Amino acid sequence: MLELCLARMLDFTRFLNRFMIQFHLTEWMDIKVNSPQMLRETTYKMSLKDFTLQCPSINHSESRNPFVEYAVQYSIAAAYTTLGINKRHKLHKLLSQGLDITILGCNDFYSYRHQIEARGLPLVPESLATLPPFTSITFNAEESNIENIKPEVAKTGLGSSAAMTTAVVAALLNYLGVVDLSVSDNDQKSESSSDLDLVHMIAQTAHCIAQGKVGSGFDVSSAVYGSHRYVRFSPNIISSAQEAVSTMPLDEVIGQVLKSKWDHERTKFSLPPLMNLILGEPGSGGSSTPSMVGAVKKWQKSDPQKSKETCNKLSEANSALEAQFNLLSKMAADNWDSYKCVIENCSMYKSEKWMGQFSESSHVEIVTTLLGARDAMLKIRCQMRQMGNAAGIPIEPESQTQLLDVTMDTEGVLLAGVPGAGGFDAVFAIVLSDSSTNLTKVWSSNNVLALLVTEDPRGVSLENNDPWVK
Repeated sequence: MLELCLARMLDFTRFLNRFMIQFHLTEWMDIKVNSPQMLRETTYKMSLKDFTLQCPSINHSESRNPFVEYAVQYSIAAAYTTLGINKRHKLHKLLSQGLDITILGCNDFYSYRHQIEARGLPLVPESLATLPPFTSITFNAEESNIENIKPEVAKTGLGSSAAMTTAVVAALLNYLGVVDLSVSDNDQKSESSSDLDLVHMIAQTAHCIAQGKVGSGFDVSSAVYGSHRYVRFSPNIISSAQEAVSTMPLDEVIGQVLKSKWDHERTKFSLPPLMNLILGEPGSGGSSTPSMVGAVKKWQKSDPQKSKETCNKLSEANSALEAQFNLLSKMAADNWDSYKCVIENCSMYKSEKWMGQFSESSHVEIVTTLLGARDAMLKIRCQMRQMGNAAGIPIEPESQTQLLDVTMDTEGVLLAGVPGAGGFDAVFAIVLSDSSTNLTKVWSSNNVLALLVTEDPRGVSLENNDPWVK
């Protein structure tokens, strides 16, 4: 009899615990998202039962950002999914206090040429550096006469939506105790870090669903892990989640995403020594990556044989460029003095004069590899132009072609191209040694602003300093 009573009491306790958890999950939490650079602030109510978001400020719905919203929803759902039952009460108590999220973007993500020109300054990095950090963002239109249409942010095409989504996801997961990103800059993060993997999975899912398609995912992956060679994951991992969202509880959907076999590949990669990546903003208004990718997919369906041939040639050229970079890195490691001598000398001349500067076989071999990298890049650009022409979109528009040709004909420039999906966004160049000054002058004379951002092998990082005071 005593055993029966204890059993019933235990059952009642379990029922009461479940009831209390369900009772708490019906509560709502307050979320405020502040974007000072855009002069926008959005407030939400989130259900801690099904993670739905409500935006009471109906009249200000134009300020809603799907990338932020999905990042918040999926991160909180991931917290409830991954944390044990004993930690959920603490999690719920923490979330009940609400969230106050401030989003700041580096000045290089957005166009500030109007502010620079208004100050009467030249289009050079030094002028961009005079602007305060996180300056209010330039819009492509001062105002709109069409009701419910807001001006478009003038972006530079560096993957700001992916970077922002990744940052929000990483910050929330760290704050909620799901991951620990408190690794100092001097420490090396493991390539197989489970914490970074979890950030990657949630950020990829949120970003893909926010933009309504499953993209390559490279921009999110690089934001999480830093510099690397990347092969995309199987699209069905996220496409199945897109379908399940409408029929399953969000925490169960996220649980399935985290348990899925993510088959993407990451291989360590970096530029060879004494080379620098420079990005430039042509001020052409930007391009829509989703629409351009859609046009390419439409072409691939309409002409599968020709599109496959072009894509294969493009892949071969990309692999050839990677091989040349890896060979240059090996040459630097094997014979640093010769490598340094060649790079520093070539930085003072146009590529057509590089070979004439050397006679020693070891030097000639390094120059031959440099020229091989240039040749591979020219083939990449050729295939991208052919792809654009066939798909009816400006992957490398004529104006960009002229700019890139001028860029590659500048002293110390190894190669140049259009990043990402191409179009009228940023251009990039890889320069040798300290020759970036040559390029910034050439770009400035062609109405191109060289940005301050540089390559960084790190991925997502937790910083202790307040960015406002930097």
